Amino acid sequence: MDLSSRFARLAAILAFAAAGFAAPVHAEEWRFSTPTPAAHIYTRTAERIAQAIGAEGKDRVTVAPANQLGDVPTVLSLLQGGALQLAVIPVGDLTNRDPAFFGWFLPRKFDSLEGAAKAAHSKEALEMLDRLGKQGLVGLAYVLNGQRHVLSRKPIASVEDFRNLKVRAFQSDIFRAWWSALGAAPTALPLPEIMPSLITGVIDAVDVDLEIVNALRMYEQAPHVTLTRHMVFPGVILASRTWWERLDPARQEKVRAVIAEAQQWALDDVVADEAALVERLAKAGAKVAQFDGAQFSAQVETVRRQFIDRDPLIRAFDQAN
Repeated sequence: MDLSSRFARLAAILAFAAAGFAAPVHAEEWRFSTPTPAAHIYTRTAERIAQAIGAEGKDRVTVAPANQLGDVPTVLSLLQGGALQLAVIPVGDLTNRDPAFFGWFLPRKFDSLEGAAKAAHSKEALEMLDRLGKQGLVGLAYVLNGQRHVLSRKPIASVEDFRNLKVRAFQSDIFRAWWSALGAAPTALPLPEIMPSLITGVIDAVDVDLEIVNALRMYEQAPHVTLTRHMVFPGVILASRTWWERLDPARQEKVRAVIAEAQQWALDDVVADEAALVERLAKAGAKVAQFDGAQFSAQVETVRRQFIDRDPLIRAFDQAN
């Protein structure tokens, strides 16, 4: 074999090796954990990502919904240890790891889901994701699941109706502060215990998004859905840093592209489907009522003062969005 033929052969080998994601040395199977049931936007987004990666014909992604691989702390530990590749984690759980994420939960921050969707691409929101690298995680994208509302056994018409109400609230300082400011009694419960607790009267109401109300038919236990829009509640698509850094750059780029497409699809879906979801709940038997958010003005200011300066990035995010 002459010298030119050898160089040509070497060039062909290097080109094949550089194909990365499209032609990896060997196919891999990745797991993708979500905390929600199959019908929820978090899990539907994960399935879309799995299908897109699988369509490449090499790697395969298996989605494990509804915390099948463990609760959120367990899933985060699996990610950090490299035993799990991908997960959707509620941003509320990340406030315990980085206070900057409180910025997403400043009460009545977003008048619309369109504003929240735009904020997901802001420099400040992406900086929050970048900071997760120090914890063995790679923040790839945000997924919105709508705004927070109230599901209750009895109707709610004014802020006075929240006083002494036993509300299942997300286990985060800012949620506890919000409900305490309203005079309610915030209670932390895992998702499987919510509906039995509504039936038995352990709780009176749930701080909730409409996606989960619809997916679990929660209106069958508590028929009143009050559209308070008091907060948004995004999730983050996370990768294990240990796993991510083993991928070659071309493969990383391909995964990022797939996730970026799925993120935009999910944001568009939630924004477009908000009104239709309210209508579906009403047709299914839920008693849906609007709520005048101006009634929250005093509580909004109280909670903002408590959290706006927990981290400089909170104020920066607030001002930018």
